[in-house]
Amino acid sequence: MTYFRLSCIAAAAVLLVACGGSDGPQRGELLDPPATLATLSAAQIDAATAGSGLQAISGKAKCDVKVVGLNYSTVGVREGENTNASGVMLVPAGNCTGAAALVAYAKGTDVQKPHTLANPQDSETFLLAAMYAAQGYAVVATDYLGFAKSTYAYHPYLHADSEATSVIDSVRAARAAAPSVGASLSGKVMFTGYSQGGHSSMAAHRAAERDYGSEFNVVAGAHLAGPYNLSGSLRVPDAVVGVQFFVPYLVTSWQKVYGNVYSDVKTAFKLPYSGYIETLLPNPTLNYTTLVTSGALPGGPDVTPNQARDLVFQPQFLAAAQAGGSNPLFMAARKNDLLGWSPKSRVLLCGGAGDPTVPPAVHQQVMKADFDSRGLTNVASVDVDPLVQATFGPGGKAPTDPASAAFATYYGSYHGTYEPPFCHAQARALFDAIK
Repeated sequence: MTYFRLSCIAAAAVLLVACGGSDGPQRGELLDPPATLATLSAAQIDAATAGSGLQAISGKAKCDVKVVGLNYSTVGVREGENTNASGVMLVPAGNCTGAAALVAYAKGTDVQKPHTLANPQDSETFLLAAMYAAQGYAVVATDYLGFAKSTYAYHPYLHADSEATSVIDSVRAARAAAPSVGASLSGKVMFTGYSQGGHSSMAAHRAAERDYGSEFNVVAGAHLAGPYNLSGSLRVPDAVVGVQFFVPYLVTSWQKVYGNVYSDVKTAFKLPYSGYIETLLPNPTLNYTTLVTSGALPGGPDVTPNQARDLVFQPQFLAAAQAGGSNPLFMAARKNDLLGWSPKSRVLLCGGAGDPTVPPAVHQQVMKADFDSRGLTNVASVDVDPLVQATFGPGGKAPTDPASAAFATYYGSYHGTYEPPFCHAQARALFDAIK
């Protein structure tokens, strides 16, 4: 199967500061009129999901879906930084006229700076339309800082606090846009996201309950295949699939955020990558494939994850982080771990045991054990690997020969293609129970 990839009203001075202050636009304020880009009919959605095989998971569309582009005010990493982010709002239309719960979605790792979810042809946008908006949910999804219309100088990759503000302010923007785009919102808010977005949605869920409990009626969060245990992942000896994209992205992002991850880029990265790595991601023109085929990053069928890691990084740099302690990279990871919080609303963790990019044993299982350690009973954890294997594994099982083409194809597609729809179906089942 191939898948298509309120404004803040301050009633007191403290809320005014929280919403962006009096020196610029309020957080979540619309900077442009909401732009209706297209309306996807239920018949169009059904034809596409039937053709791709997604309909067996998504079900038939109940609603038309209006695709609306947003550009809204938010904040940067540092105090006092007013900036903007763009995104998309998906509005159930046609036969769906009742008040809808609002699903706030955070996207997976993106390496293309111009990319926006405000595009009816985008595969991730279509998946959201089919899985949620066509089933009666309103959806808002941010492009994040540093992407598309955002003027922020870089993307703070896997920086929990700015991920949270980007997502929370997208909810405010959706509420502000609702009257003019024909959306009726029930007031219930649900957070979800996949991969990086799982980290972002959990950070936003945590911040919404902790800091804005009177503003948002958060009823659930479904956090899918997210890297919640970043400090733990640094200590895993073997590299994940995609290490040459994700780890340089993370290291250079945290260097921009904290300023102390390394003293000189050449002490962290080997040549030739040290000469340009700090400005490589996100990229104005290159995608995952062309980053490798152009030689900007190592990769290809003959390069293992460990080999890719060792080509890019200075071994002493990674060894120091693995040792933990007061190492700056390890400390940055600790700041962005999501362990230690206690959700008030229902939570779903979803992933697949065979995921080679965000291994559940490192992240999902550790996160669930952390919740369990505080006696929480509102958190469920689901493994969709049996569904992935039954659908995509040769003979119903994952290939076992690492040298085989089937192994490379299977594990190369697992995190980005096979796993997401099954986890989204689990998320929607949770949301359906409480919408």
